[in-house]
Amino acid sequence: MNTSAQPMQLASQKQQPSGISRMVALLFALCSGLAVANIYYAQPLLDSMAQEFHISTSAIGIVVTVTQICYAIDLLLLVPLGDLLNRRKLIIMQMSLSILALVVVGTAGSSSVLFIGLAIVGLLAVVTQTLVASAASLAAPSERGYIVGLVTSGIVIGILLARTVAGGLNDWLGWRSVYLVSASLTLLGVVALSFMMPKHQPAKTSLRYSTLLLSVLQLYREMRILRVRGVLAMLIFTAFSILWTSMVLPLSDSPFNLSHTAIGAFGLAGVAGALAATRAGQLADRGLGQKTTGISLLILLASWLPISYIHQSLWYLILGVVLLDLSVQAVHVTNQSLIYAVRPEAQSRLTAAYMIFYSVGSAMGSIASTQIYALTGWIGVCWLGAGVSAAALVFWLWDRLVTRQNPQR
Repeated sequence: MNTSAQPMQLASQKQQPSGISRMVALLFALCSGLAVANIYYAQPLLDSMAQEFHISTSAIGIVVTVTQICYAIDLLLLVPLGDLLNRRKLIIMQMSLSILALVVVGTAGSSSVLFIGLAIVGLLAVVTQTLVASAASLAAPSERGYIVGLVTSGIVIGILLARTVAGGLNDWLGWRSVYLVSASLTLLGVVALSFMMPKHQPAKTSLRYSTLLLSVLQLYREMRILRVRGVLAMLIFTAFSILWTSMVLPLSDSPFNLSHTAIGAFGLAGVAGALAATRAGQLADRGLGQKTTGISLLILLASWLPISYIHQSLWYLILGVVLLDLSVQAVHVTNQSLIYAVRPEAQSRLTAAYMIFYSVGSAMGSIASTQIYALTGWIGVCWLGAGVSAAALVFWLWDRLVTRQNPQR
C-alpha cells in the first residue's frame, strides 16, 4: 500500500462519521436528481432540436455525447476537489453556476450556442457525484451502503423524471422551457442546501491540487476492485445509454407516432430501478455484493429480449425498461458501496475515478445507438445492447474465476 496514504487512513479511522439524518440524505438525493437530470433532458427532445437546428438523425446523438464528454472531463478535474476543499461550499457554487448554464441552453439561438451551453451544463453536472461522495463520507460505516443507495435512488428518479418532464414541457411550452424550468428548480435546491447541509465536514487531505489529480491515477494502480468495477460501470451504462438515447426515435415515428409526453412517461416504468438501488446498497453492507452483481447482470442481458419486441406490443418495451433499469442501478450501487468501503478517506477521488468509466460508457452508447439505428433500425440497436450486456456478464465471470484462483489479487 502507498505509505503516503497511511496518515489519512489513520485520521479517518479516528474520526469515523456518526451518520447523517434521513432528511439531509433525502435532500442530497433530491439535489443529485436535479443535477443529473440536466444531462438527460435532451434525450426525448432530440427530434425537436434536430428540426429547429437542422441536424440529421444520424448526427443528433452528438447533443447527448457533448454533454457526457464534458461530464467525464470534469469528473477528473472537479470532483476530486471534494477531498481538498469544503464540499458544502463546492456544491453550492457548482449548482449556482449550473443555473446560468441552463439559462444559456434555454435561450440558445444557434446550434453552436446550444452545444456550448450543453457542454457547460455537462461540466457542472458533476456536482451530483460530489453530493454522493459527501453523503458517503458523512454516513456511518454500518449504513454507508444504504445512504449511497438512497442518494443514488434520487439520481435514478432524476434521470427518469428528466425524460417525463422534458417530454411534457416540450409538448406544452417547447423544448427551451425544459432548461429554464430546471434553472428555477436548481435555484430552489441551492437555497435548501444553504440552510440544511451540515457545516461540519470530514477532515480533508493536505495534498496539493496537482498531487490530488495524480493520486486519482494512483488509485487505479493500487485498487484492483476499482479497475474491475469501473469496467463493469462502463459496460452497463453503455447498455443503459443505448436504450434511452435511441428509444425516442422509433416511438416518435410510424406506426407509434407518440407525443413527447407519452415517450417521456416510459421513463416511469424504470422506477423499479430506483427502488432496487437502496436495497442493493443494503445487500452490499451485508457482504452480498458479488451475488447481487451476478444476478443483476443476468437480468440486464435478459431485458433485451422483450425490448426487441417493441413493434409487437409496447408492453414488452415496458417490461424490458423495468428489467434494464433495475439491473443497471443495482450493479451501480453495489459498485459504489464496495469501492467506498476500501478507502473511506478518498471518497471524492474514488467517485471521480469510478464515474469516469460511467461517463465514457454513456457517451459511447449515445453515439453508437443513433448510428446503428440509422443503419439497421431497432433490431440492430437491440443486438448492440445485448452484446454489450453479455460482455459485462462475461467480464464479471472472468473476474470471479481469476479471484478464486488467486485470492491475493
